Amino acid sequence: MPKEKKRPHYLCVNADESEPGTFKDREIMRWTPHALLEGTAIAAHAIRAEVAYIYIRGEFTEPWTIIERALAEANAGDVFGTIKIHLHRGAGAYICGEETALMNSIEGKRGNPRIKPPFPAAAGLFGLPTTINNVETLAAVPHILKRGAAWYKGLSLSNPKSTGTKLFSVCGHVQRPGNYEVTMGFPLKDLLYDMCGGPPAAARSRRASPAAPRSRF
Repeated sequence: MPKEKKRPHYLCVNADESEPGTFKDREIMRWTPHALLEGTAIAAHAIRAEVAYIYIRGEFTEPWTIIERALAEANAGDVFGTIKIHLHRGAGAYICGEETALMNSIEGKRGNPRIKPPFPAAAGLFGLPTTINNVETLAAVPHILKRGAAWYKGLSLSNPKSTGTKLFSVCGHVQRPGNYEVTMGFPLKDLLYDMCGGPPAAARSRRASPAAPRSRF
């Protein structure tokens, strides 16, 4: 984002979550909506944006209702001051999970990706400087501010440059599918076998994909 603010800035939150096998953002919005809203407001303040949009997948009817109620509660208490947070419902297009297609959709245009450059930080939503971030990252911001950067940097089991915790949506041929939050560097084998129970009895695991269809087995 530009260091000097000469034009309005925007923040977009990507809650489209259309990747097959992923359901972590949905659960964050269902169970901790105020954490996402607080993190969004903090991020907007940090980049000097007065307006933020949370773009929610159209099929997420329950999360939409919950976060809409949470936003109304926060607005009633004037929690965000001059920062305005708007909810925007998607229409089920997978491609709108891509950041520039998401911005086109918010603008009321067809959800097609844009050619880069220009990048969103220079010319994003409505042609103005924009930051796009995800639900999991923003929901963690209040905890980091409360506990401190040193606490967050200490959450690492391997590479000191990879810190914090990570939510994994585990599904498929395991006994206990679900969302699991583990410290960065946590062994994949321990996640699949110790926490998720491994494959059902009389079966064996043949392969695993760490990032749904976007990664190798």
